[in-house]
Amino acid sequence: MYPGTHAQKTPDKPAVVMVESGRQLTFRQLEDRSIQLARVLRKAGLRRGDTVAVLSENQPEVFEVYWAALRSGLYLTAVNHRLAADEAAYIVDDCDAKALIVSAGERERAEVLLDSTPAVRLRLAFGGAVNGHGDYEAALARQFAVPLADQPRGADLLYSSGTTGRPKGIKAPLPDRQVHEPGDAYTALFSTKYGFDDTTVYLSPAPLYHAAPLRFGGVVQALGGTVHVMAKFDPALALSTIDSARVTHSQWVPTMFVRMLKLSTEERAQYDVSSLRSAIHAAAPCPVEVKHAMIDWWGPILHEYYSSTEGNGITFIDCHEWLRKPGSVGKAGLGVIRICDDEGQVVPSGTNGVVYFEREQVPFEYHKDPAKTKATQHPEHPNWSTTGDIGYLDEDGYLYLTDRKAFTIISGGVNIYPQEIENCLALHPKVFDVAVIGIPDPEMGESVQAVVQLPPHVIPSNELAAELQEYVRERIARYKAPRGIDFVTELPRTETGKLLKRVLRDRYTSRL
Repeated sequence: MYPGTHAQKTPDKPAVVMVESGRQLTFRQLEDRSIQLARVLRKAGLRRGDTVAVLSENQPEVFEVYWAALRSGLYLTAVNHRLAADEAAYIVDDCDAKALIVSAGERERAEVLLDSTPAVRLRLAFGGAVNGHGDYEAALARQFAVPLADQPRGADLLYSSGTTGRPKGIKAPLPDRQVHEPGDAYTALFSTKYGFDDTTVYLSPAPLYHAAPLRFGGVVQALGGTVHVMAKFDPALALSTIDSARVTHSQWVPTMFVRMLKLSTEERAQYDVSSLRSAIHAAAPCPVEVKHAMIDWWGPILHEYYSSTEGNGITFIDCHEWLRKPGSVGKAGLGVIRICDDEGQVVPSGTNGVVYFEREQVPFEYHKDPAKTKATQHPEHPNWSTTGDIGYLDEDGYLYLTDRKAFTIISGGVNIYPQEIENCLALHPKVFDVAVIGIPDPEMGESVQAVVQLPPHVIPSNELAAELQEYVRERIARYKAPRGIDFVTELPRTETGKLLKRVLRDRYTSRL
C-alpha cells in the first residue's frame, strides 16, 4: 500500500497533523502534491537513482517530498536542520543531490548553501521566499496531479547522526518494483509487529530527518493511519496530545521517558493515556529503572526494538518478555546475532563482544566510502556486519547491549562501559541528564569522568559531586564510580537523545 490507496478510499482523512498549529494534510492532498512534485523533479531531469534532499524543520511538506521521491525511483536525503552550514553542505554534496527543497524557516542556512552546493540544479522553497530558490507552491501548481506512467519505488539515503565522527550516508539498493506494489520490508515487518493499520493514530515527537520518525511515519501513512507530528518534543504537550487525539501508537527515546517521569505526579495525572496500544522505543538503551517506571505508569504496552539506520539487523522485545529479561533489547527478528571478540571469534553466551548480524548479504553500503563499509564486515564472514555496539547474548538468545565500542573506557587495563554508569545516575533526583566519558589519565590510561546537567533548582557543589559518586558506589562496582564529576548547563545530544560524546571528548582533550 501507499497513500494513493487511501486517497481514493478516505480522501479527506488527515495523513499528517501538526500538533502545535493543528495544520493538516489529507490523504488526497498528500497524494496530489507528491504527484505534482514528482512531475517537477522529472521535468528538472531527475531520473531513477538520483537524489533529492530536503532541509526543513518538522513540517507536512517533508512527507510530500518523501512520497514524491518514493514514487519516482529517487533517493531521499533528509538533512539535519540543526547542523552548521558547512556540515549541511557536506551532506547535500556527498549525497549527490540534484534537487534541494527547503523550508523558509531554514532561510539563512539555505541561502548560505547556494555557493557551497553547486551540483544542485533545482532549488525550491516552501513557507515563504528564500533567495536563490523557486517557489514550491507555484512549481506544484504548474503540474497536473496525474501520476506518471512509470512510478518506480525509491528509497531513503539517510545520514548517521555522527556521534563519533562525520555523518555517513547509508545507501540501500533501490527496490525493483512500482510504488503501489507490495514488498516494503518496513511496512510488512512493523505493521505485523505493532498492529499498525488504518485506525492508527500515531504520535511522532522526534525530528523527521532521523530514520525512525521518517520511516515509521511513512509506514503509518502507507497503511492509512494518521501521523501527529510535534514540532519539538515537550513532555506535557506530548501527554496532552495522547489524551486529546486519542493516540494509539507512539515512538520514543529513553530521554523522553525520563523527561515525562520528572513531571510531578499531579501533572502526569491530568492526562488520560489509556488510548495507547503500543508505545515503541529505540535509538538508545533504556535504563532498567526508567522502563519499570514507564510500565508502572502506562501498563504493559511498551515495545522495544534495537536496530540502526543501516538496517543490518533488528531485535524485538515486548513488556512481558522484558519483565522476565530486564535490560534486554530482545531476540533477533531480522538476521542472526553473532557476538565476537576483537579477533572475530564467536564468544560464549554471557560474554561481552562486538554485536554482528548475519544476513544473506549486507543490506547497505556507506555512500562513497567502501573502506568504512568494509570495516563493518566480519574479517572472515563478509555477510556479518556490525555498527560497533558491544553486548552479550544470554543462554536463551536475548541480547543485552553494554555500550558502543568507541565509547569503552579502558582504565588500568579494565574495560568500563559508560552506559552502565549513566543508567545508574539517570534517575537520581538531582540529575537532569548525564554523560560518562573516558579522559586521559597518566597512571590509569583513562579515568571515568561524569558530566552532569542539573535541574534548574539544584546548585552544583563539591558536596553534590561526592553524593553522586557515593550513589554509584552503592549500586555498581566501586571501581566504576566517576573519579571526576563536572556540572554543565546542557549536554550535547541529538534530538533523538543520542549523546554526542565526540563533542564532550573534544572539550576535555583540548584542555590538555
